[in-house]
Amino acid sequence: MIEIVPAIDLIDGKCVRLSQGEYASKKVYASDPLEVAKRIEAHGIRRLHVVDLDGAASCHVVNHATLERIAGGTGLVIDFGGGVKTDDDLRLAFDSGAAMVTAGSIAATQPDVVSRWLELYGSERIILGADVKEGYIAVNGWQSDTDLSLHPFLDRYVGQGVNRVVCTDISRDGMLQGPAIDLYREVLQRHPGLWLMASGGVSSVDDIRALQAAGVPSVIFGKALYEGRITLRQLEEFIQ
Repeated sequence: MIEIVPAIDLIDGKCVRLSQGEYASKKVYASDPLEVAKRIEAHGIRRLHVVDLDGAASCHVVNHATLERIAGGTGLVIDFGGGVKTDDDLRLAFDSGAAMVTAGSIAATQPDVVSRWLELYGSERIILGADVKEGYIAVNGWQSDTDLSLHPFLDRYVGQGVNRVVCTDISRDGMLQGPAIDLYREVLQRHPGLWLMASGGVSSVDDIRALQAAGVPSVIFGKALYEGRITLRQLEEFIQ
């Protein structure tokens, strides 16, 4: 059964969504992310993906107090990303209640730091963030491109023991036009044991079923939930 991981993206402590990572496209869906998280938990969902968009843009963790409220007010297993650039950021995220932290931009720009984090905390607590734009890794809240192509990037970290990866096709994120299933199949063919968390483009329960049929272990989504295209009750079919 595919793992269901709703997303809460934070700006100014509020639950928001962007389209293709563009901050100008921000839409606020809830002023209290804790209430959103409680509703998610009430339907049997156990995992939550929290993204600090302020942190991603400013290159340091910003919304740690909101993370702490969500972690303290629910029993959800939270993975947190956005702005985690230093040892202090990482400790702050863990101290604020994150069970896992996604290393995205820093994995592209400072690989030695992430290698050290993997040694210190293990692959169960450090998730690799692979945000893809036309085949290349994008960083800093997707505002900057790199010359790192996806597969060599993944090869490097899988070789170091990474076994959890959040992979987002930026062109699909927030667009509600379906996930990049061919991309995820390609990744899993190359790394069959990888716990791949597909992110971006999910618009319906049928999209989740299609990812499950393709062998994708986990799916992250947000906008379809907030726009009412997917209901929490519908997600109960995927809860073990």
